Amino acid sequence: MASLADIRAKLAAQENKSSNRASVSDNAIFPFWNIPEGTTSTMRFLPDGDTSNTFFWQERAMIKLPFPGIKGAADTKPTLVQVPCMEMFNEPCPVLAEVRTWFKDPALEDMGRKYWKKRSYIFQGFVVNSTLDEETTPENPIRRFVINPSIYQIIRSALMNPDMEDLPTDTTNGRDFKLTKTQKGGYADYSTSTWSFKARSLSEAEQGAITQYGLHNLSDYMPKKPSQEELNVIQEMFKASVDGELYDPERFGQYYKPAGLNTGSKATTTSVPVSAPVQATATTQPAPVQTEAVVQPAPVQAEVKVAETVTASVSEAPATATATAPAPATATTSQSKVSADDILSMIRSRQANK
Repeated sequence: MASLADIRAKLAAQENKSSNRASVSDNAIFPFWNIPEGTTSTMRFLPDGDTSNTFFWQERAMIKLPFPGIKGAADTKPTLVQVPCMEMFNEPCPVLAEVRTWFKDPALEDMGRKYWKKRSYIFQGFVVNSTLDEETTPENPIRRFVINPSIYQIIRSALMNPDMEDLPTDTTNGRDFKLTKTQKGGYADYSTSTWSFKARSLSEAEQGAITQYGLHNLSDYMPKKPSQEELNVIQEMFKASVDGELYDPERFGQYYKPAGLNTGSKATTTSVPVSAPVQATATTQPAPVQTEAVVQPAPVQAEVKVAETVTASVSEAPATATATAPAPATATTSQSKVSADDILSMIRSRQANK
């Protein structure tokens, strides 16, 4: 198991590196975003079952590709398809390579944010106490948490604080994490969440659960690295999405598809819960995406252990001096449709002049 010093060293190394650069419905996911406003639920994070992982979480980066509908479907309800960002595997991402150029043109910034990678962080642990009334809870009390960047920064900041002497996942001297949900500007806000001031040893029941069920390997819940064929499909889907085409199950269904879409292939998809949107704190953050449009990528490492959807993740698109408030991910009025068409025309014009 990595020590607190190991975690701090690696977090610091990541920060320096950054500054130098331009499911199956098993109820295992704890939907903290549904807790009532003004309440606090307590969680206790556990180490990754994979002892080679320095951290007690896995970081995920996904790209959401919006489509106005599905080809051949009875309705034209907007839908999203999530695909893995290759930067998650420390390789160049062809989608972001294109999107990065859009931020040089103020008229394309909003479109760029829509297609920028969205980060989330997969943790595991116990729900010590909760203000959420869940209809059912899993037999295995070791739950998974899909943490958005704003909450992750609270966790990370405390780990870098020299006053924290022990790992919060330590069975004897660890700490609980108190997640508090409030509201700010009409959005769910978790900025008052904090670590418990006192250490707490795991209870006999909690230690017994670890012995009985074991710890998850968090990498099992990460999307698999796309093959070259799948990467080519991602690029085709990206172009189709930008061009405003309908999602074509015949072209893409065996690779990546919306949740619930049955194409007759063996690809695994699943609907998963999504949190309410978090109050944006940076000028480059995207508007919230409709929860009914959330989708999941088809290819996964294990048939039943798929990557959960990012919960109200915050965009990390490149900041610009003239950044404006982002447009909604899906056009809902004729006026926004005209604006989207204008943007698409500019993109196509730029590509034609390359």
